[in-house]
Amino acid sequence: MTVLTSAVAAPEVLDRCRGLVRPALQDAVGRLHPWVGEMAGYAFGWCEVGGAPTRAAGGKGVRQALAVLGAEAAGSPGLTGVPAAVAVELVHTFSLLHDDIMDGDAARRRRPTVWKAYGTGPAVLAGDALFALAVETLAGVSAGPEALRLLSVALGDLVRGQADDLLLAARPWTGPRRVRPVEYRTTAEHKTGALLGCAVALGALLGGAPPTVVAALDRAGRHLGVAFQIVDDVLGIWGDPEVTGKPVHGDLRERKKTFPVLSALDSPSPVAGRLAALLESDAEPARAAALIEEAGGRSAAVTEARRHIAAVDALLAEVPLEPAARGDLRSLLDFLVRRDL
Repeated sequence: MTVLTSAVAAPEVLDRCRGLVRPALQDAVGRLHPWVGEMAGYAFGWCEVGGAPTRAAGGKGVRQALAVLGAEAAGSPGLTGVPAAVAVELVHTFSLLHDDIMDGDAARRRRPTVWKAYGTGPAVLAGDALFALAVETLAGVSAGPEALRLLSVALGDLVRGQADDLLLAARPWTGPRRVRPVEYRTTAEHKTGALLGCAVALGALLGGAPPTVVAALDRAGRHLGVAFQIVDDVLGIWGDPEVTGKPVHGDLRERKKTFPVLSALDSPSPVAGRLAALLESDAEPARAAALIEEAGGRSAAVTEARRHIAAVDALLAEVPLEPAARGDLRSLLDFLVRRDL
């Protein structure tokens, strides 16, 4: 596959977009109740418990960058997409606060999660406040009704994806109720892709793009979300911990139903039965990783990720976009999902 690149490296694109969005994001959070605003600031890495300023590691800012680039792709200045960027970043953080509670995760980005630092009830409250603030942010833009419709659809899909994710985790590895790869793809599109698609579509909408372009960018973001999740699954099993920041075979130790595992179990290989038995035991994850690769799980995951990457490329090619923004979007795609593929 030919790797498409732009003149601007993705980290530079992310830095530029974060610089545009952060003042507006901080201004929005500053309108919250002080205690709730402190919890939000902690989640964004701006402060410690108690409010002391800090510069803890935050997220990459992918969704806010997509919103800014969506506006630029429509021919408008990046600042036009800032309200969309603020809204999706607020919604993303709201979803992380609630996800951490549901999953029982005690740490995020090497810090205690909000519910561990402040308590479950306060963390739920902070998440609710961020969601309300996102709605308020979009309600004030000129394309408010359509912007809120896009956000509502994405939120509905995000909730659906989280519900399916919780249900799939409880299903068996084998038998008629086992999880199939197609179910994983649907869940990944809803849980990860919906908000990525919403981000770039919202930016394009605020930038004045026609409905056909907005819809195409939404679909591209959804494909990007599935590819990103699958690549993350591959790196979660075979990635270098020094690069990924995750322990070796961490996903296997937690017995997560990732795409490589599900593809291996769904394969006709005789190894699939041995893999299922290992997953149901306390066997060393390295043995399971070897069987997944032998059963074709790794290659199936790479193939599937490439299929979704190709779909993103095709969608970006078929609609009229500003050339510089198109290049930045493709640079971001390289950075996010072409890692080690």
